Formats: sequence, C-alpha cells, structure tokens
Amino acid sequence: MQMDFKGRVAIVTGAGGGLGRQHALALAARGARVLVNDLGGDVHGAGGSVGAAQAVVNEIVAAGGEALANGASVTDYAAVQAMVQQAIDAWGRVDVLVNNAGIL
Repeated sequence: MQMDFKGRVAIVTGAGGGLGRQHALALAARGARVLVNDLGGDVHGAGGSVGAAQAVVNEIVAAGGEALANGASVTDYAAVQAMVQQAIDAWGRVDVLVNNAGIL
C-alpha cells in the first residue's frame, strides 16, 4: 500500500542530492507539494548555490508535481523562519518536515 500525501506540504532539507533528494522525489510522487532546501555548499560547508535544489525542483515539476527551491542554511534561524514562510506563502501550510541537512 502506497501512502498518499496529496494536499500536504513538505519541507525537505538537504534535498539537493543523496537521501534528501530521494525523500523529496518520493513525497512529490505521492502528491505532496515540496519545498526543496539545499545550501548548495561544498563538503566543508563553504560556498552556496540554489542550483542543486533547483535541479530537484525541475525533476519534480517535469514529473507533474509542485515544488519550490530554497537555498537557506539550516544553521541560520532567520533563514529557516523565512524558508517556512516561503512554504506557507505558496501553499498555506507545512505538514511534513524531513530534517535531512548535513555536511559530510
């Protein structure tokens, strides 16, 4: 039995690659609207680009889903508040948080 997330809003941190990407794609495939967050930095945490998050958003949209990219650092309280607000502004709520972000 497949879980249905239709009408739900999910934020997945660290979703530009690896497990976070897989979480974001799986939620979207099950109907969730997904805010894809990824700092886009290197393995040392330096740099930053929304490119990795946007690539996952593009995959979700190409498959017929709804998604937004976000490049905030989860270590920045104000940026996390803005990320949550981004989801609320777009979709009115947040139902799911997959807190996957981390630097290897």
